[in-house]
Formats: sequence, C-alpha cells, structure tokens
Amino acid sequence: MLKYGGNAMSAADAEDPTLDEVAALAARGDGVVLVHGGGPQIDAELHAKAIDEVRIQGLRVTGSATRDVVEYVLCGTVNKALVRALAGRGARAVGISGQDGGLLGARRAGTLGGVDLGYVGEIAGVDPAVARALLGAGFVVVVAPLALDVDRGGALNCNADTAAGAIAGALRADAYVVITNVTGVRRRVDDPGSVIPRLSVREAEALLSDGSLGDGMVPKMRAAIGAVRTGAKRAVIAGAGYGAIDAALRGIGTELVP
Repeated sequence: MLKYGGNAMSAADAEDPTLDEVAALAARGDGVVLVHGGGPQIDAELHAKAIDEVRIQGLRVTGSATRDVVEYVLCGTVNKALVRALAGRGARAVGISGQDGGLLGARRAGTLGGVDLGYVGEIAGVDPAVARALLGAGFVVVVAPLALDVDRGGALNCNADTAAGAIAGALRADAYVVITNVTGVRRRVDDPGSVIPRLSVREAEALLSDGSLGDGMVPKMRAAIGAVRTGAKRAVIAGAGYGAIDAALRGIGTELVP
C-alpha cells in the first residue's frame, strides 16, 4: 500500500523512479494500491482560475469552486496521468476515486480552528471490495482521494494521507508506505539530521500532542497511526527518489509499529 504525495511526484511524462518501482513490484506479483495526492497541481489550477487557496493545519479549505477543481485535477488529470505512466512501464493499472464501488464514505469535517472546511471529508467508512477485486485480477490500483458524502451525496475532498491510511488499514496491508518530499519524521522540524528511525503508536501520539511536528507531517502521522491501529502491519514515512520504496520496506525513513 503506497501513498504518493503530490510534492514528491515527478512529471508523469518524465522519468519517475517511484513508478519504476511500482511497476517492478507488480511484475513480480506483489499487489499495489497507490493513493495519490496532487497539492501542487491543484494549487496551480486554483491560481490559474484566480480562486483563493487556504489551508488550516495542513488541510485545504474546500468551497464548491475549489471542490470542482480538486475533483477535476485529481480524478481527470493526475490519476489518469499516473495510469498512463504505469502502462508505459508495462504495468496493468486501473484508476479510480474513493467514490467508485463505495470505496470511501465520508462526512463533512465541519470546522477547524474556527474555520469551516467546506467540502472536506472525514472518513466514515471503507469498503475495500473494489480494491480487492482489482488486486485479485492483477491490476495496480491507483486511487484519487475523493469520497462519497454519506449524508448528502456528492463528492468530498479527503486528505490523501487520511484516505490512504484508512484504505491500508481496511486492506490489512503488509506495509503502508508514505513517499513524500522529506526523508522521514524529524524530531526537530528544521534539522534534516534528526529523522526518527522507529516509533511506536504511543510515541507517535506523543509527538502529535506536543506540537513538535510541522503542519504537513501532522496528517501523515495521523494516517500512519490510523493505518496501523486498524489493520496494517506497519507504516513507513520515507523520502522520494531512486529505490525509495525498497528502502522504505527495509525500514529506512520513519517506521511506525504497534
């Protein structure tokens, strides 16, 4: 199970060592679900459309106009670009969103820090049947983190880390790997040499509580904790680049265990 952040992605038509590894894993028969982000791509489209972009604690405030852009970019652009890129590497990939097959159900998150998050979803349930079916047929499953609003219908924008962690737990993944633009969880945010190699769930929760994590790492840590608590055997937060997945599976980065 892989979460591939928008900040870590190479251009879909360029050399991308992470996708090379995904294709290699699929070729040897390993099941891979890839949940992707797309923050920079969404930011660029919002800027082009002159729509203001606001974040609270790493979460994107999502009005109706922003939701439409998010769905278009994630489902119609990034997701299909990843499918094409994997196909070009010989992998059989299928691109879906969390709405397909009822994979992800969510409820509106409400307010955070006194700000209404709008069409931001908190995961209410996961039905992994569609992912299991596609994995069983030998496909790489590429998931855009949009969910069905279980109360009102329509689409909700879910944080990609949150969505990936929830799916990893539901699938009882052998490993939930987060590929991002930093090499792991840092004890001191501004010190690249302070990466923590291994954390228990309790230690990870303490880091969340004491406020020592940067805003961008908070949802990643929460998702990793959620994945391990709900069924994934372990989670690893690791940097992008050549051999990133293999390194993460060997525990290089920050490994989270029960």
